Formats: sequence, structure tokens, C-alpha cells
Amino acid sequence: MVTKSGRKFTDSIDVKKLTLVHIVRVPVEITLFMLSTHKLIPELMTFGGRNFDILSGLSAPFIAYFGYTKGRISRPALLLWNFICLGLLLNVVIHAVLAVPGPLQRLAFDQPNIAVLYFPFVWLPGFVVPAVLFTHLVNIKQLLSAQPSSLLSLQAKHL
Repeated sequence: MVTKSGRKFTDSIDVKKLTLVHIVRVPVEITLFMLSTHKLIPELMTFGGRNFDILSGLSAPFIAYFGYTKGRISRPALLLWNFICLGLLLNVVIHAVLAVPGPLQRLAFDQPNIAVLYFPFVWLPGFVVPAVLFTHLVNIKQLLSAQPSSLLSLQAKHL
């Protein structure tokens, strides 16, 4: 998004498909819950604790369909959804970092976040979180740069 070619690339990405990427958050949250039951992460990192990120994944298909396919969700509401989901992502990332054993650990001393130190769970902080973050940033960028009258064309462009 910094270079001209980067901006061209991010502007060409289908925001409806980017929104559908968030469905991956549902199996991720179920995996976190299972890891918690096996004492590999603290419960606070699950939807049974302080992590409500599963709501992002559950709502993504509805946002994609009603927001981008049908055009029934306003641009401010789409932005709000992205910012709320970004906040939910930030919440779980902060809890995860503060629960990893080491000098930054401030939470979950009884059950630290050790799963992310092992394969295949290193993919969560190494790929899944950056990918989800990227999708939100691109979606927000496209929504903010679209003129009010061009939101429907932004939606139509990605049908």
C-alpha cells in the first residue's frame, strides 16, 4: 500500500472475497478452544474467556452478501464492522502475546500460551493473523477511498 504498484494491487482486490476470508476465524477459534481443553493455551484466549473473535467469522458471510452483493449495508456500517473486527483481533493478539512464556508474559501463569510455539500452530501468529489484518486494512482503505456515489460501483465491480 506504500508504493504505486502496491496501491494498484490493493485497490484491485475484491473486497467481497476479502470479507469472506474472515470465515477462517471460526475454525481458528474452535481450534483455540480445543487447545485450551488440552492445556496448551489459557482459557482467556477462547470464546469461553475473553476472546469474541469468532463473531467476526460468523458475521463475515452476512456482511459479504448483504454489504457487497446486495448493497444493503451502508459504507459507514461496513467500516464499523471492519473496525470492530479489527478490535476483536487486536484483543486476542494482545492476550496471546501477554500469555506466551517469557519476559513479556503478564497473563495466564498457570496455563501459558505454549501452543503457538509449536508446528502447526505457529501458523496462527505467522500467517493467519497477518492475513486477517491485511484483509481488514485493505477493506478499510477501499471503503475510505470510495466516493459515496461510487460505493455501489465498488460493490458492483466485485460481483
